[in-house]
Amino acid sequence: MPVARARAVSGGTWRVAPPAVLAMVYLVCIVLGAVLLWLPISNTGNLTLWDALFTSTSAVTVTGLIVVDTASAFTPLGHGIIALLIQLGGLGLMTFAVMLLTLLGIPVGLPYRAVLREEVNQKTLHNLTDIARIILIASLLCELVGAVILSFVFVPELGWITGAGHAVFHAVSAFNNAGFALYPDSLMGWVGNPLINITIPALFILGGLGFIVLADIIRVRKWRKLTLHSKVMITGTLGLIGISWAAFAALEWTNPGTLGGLPDTATRIWASWFQAVTTRTAGFNTLDYAQIHDSTALMTMSLMLVGGGSTSTAGGIKVTTLIVLLIATAAFFRRQTEMHVFGRSLGPEEVLKVLALTMVSMLTVLTGIFIISISHDGDFLNMAFEVTSAFGTVGVSRGTTGELDTVGRCVIMVIMFLGRVGPLTLGFFLATRSVPRVRYPKGQVYLG
Repeated sequence: MPVARARAVSGGTWRVAPPAVLAMVYLVCIVLGAVLLWLPISNTGNLTLWDALFTSTSAVTVTGLIVVDTASAFTPLGHGIIALLIQLGGLGLMTFAVMLLTLLGIPVGLPYRAVLREEVNQKTLHNLTDIARIILIASLLCELVGAVILSFVFVPELGWITGAGHAVFHAVSAFNNAGFALYPDSLMGWVGNPLINITIPALFILGGLGFIVLADIIRVRKWRKLTLHSKVMITGTLGLIGISWAAFAALEWTNPGTLGGLPDTATRIWASWFQAVTTRTAGFNTLDYAQIHDSTALMTMSLMLVGGGSTSTAGGIKVTTLIVLLIATAAFFRRQTEMHVFGRSLGPEEVLKVLALTMVSMLTVLTGIFIISISHDGDFLNMAFEVTSAFGTVGVSRGTTGELDTVGRCVIMVIMFLGRVGPLTLGFFLATRSVPRVRYPKGQVYLG
């Protein structure tokens, strides 16, 4: 049954494609969030509607790029609204809607299941309500545990009420890979704090693995019984963490603006670890990214493009996409017509999907960089860094976002939105689906 032909609850025809519905739902949430943040009770004054819209977009898309200081520009109510927008955007608006309908005893019709399928990136409509339940329970449990642990850091410094609020806010922001912090320098004040360097990364790594992987681990608890997706995702994540950790330390160890300016080896190792794992979608930082070497910036941009896992709170083209591309490349050089991984084979449809996703992603990022380079006269690497961070919904910044003009900020908002809703959704709009009426003879194009 084609998704676009799914029947509505009322019995009519569902004429709007699920990706379009998903995009519209996110847009409505962004606008409502901007209005709430613009209210006088939500900010401390001098907040323009454009600033509120940018902040709402960044929160709903769980990016973390900002044009005003989150701590000083918003009241505690504003902080709560931002946390709520992060939660809705990170876990998925349709996930909350489906769970609400289920709790109220209202049947979840095919149109809602079709949209939910797009949001959680599933191939079938089977067990979607169970998936939504797993996502909600796992997320709230991880955030609760994270908030309790973080309270041991914030409560002694800020008191019970403020400290607990900061603990909850940063736990929600971390698990949803949002990168919003209640401090102007993010988490640089805790660069050597073991509790921060363990808890915050643990939260955004769990959120970035994907809910399907977490459910699989909880259900089987044995490596050989895990699904192929879980094995690929876990292996790829561990590999990227190890490579980026070692690379960041090697590149920045003697840089006086980053690792070289830290007091001891242990703090440098903690800082290298944090930056290695945060750059793929989390957005927090314990070092000043404006001071990193150009080589480190290029590595960081590559990691931001990759992102986290499918059905997760992370952005990017996804780790599994990178792994499939690498497997396909290796198969080509080995002159193999089939791809194998962990005792399973991958078909050509997987390769076509990741190629389409990667191509749309590259075109989106390059177009964003091109437009901003026209409207903003600044350092090219910094502009490219901000656009890549926006597309990967990362939020790590070299300080250029706040300097952009209206056109530049609009481009960043659009890129954040596309990065969250998904490049494949954009491809869905551009694709023309038709049944071939004529089969043409095979031809040959010389490549390379």
